[in-house]
Amino acid sequence: MKVKTSITLSRELLDAVDAQTGRGRSRSEFIEAALQAFLDKSMRDERGARDLEILNRRATRLNREAVDVLAYQVIP
Repeated sequence: MKVKTSITLSRELLDAVDAQTGRGRSRSEFIEAALQAFLDKSMRDERGARDLEILNRRATRLNREAVDVLAYQVIP
């Protein structure tokens, strides 16, 4: 279900939106897609930051494990 809202944009930004919506999409469709893309990227970035924090927190132990595993490799 769609909800009607009102936003205020600069003339320059609205002109740029209008230039992109000339391809058969409405302003609303364009702005909704842009917001969704921004939110998706933001959530991916947050997830990546959390994963990186976990890896950094466990880096010493993981590096020790890697060194141990490499010690078992035989190189001809």
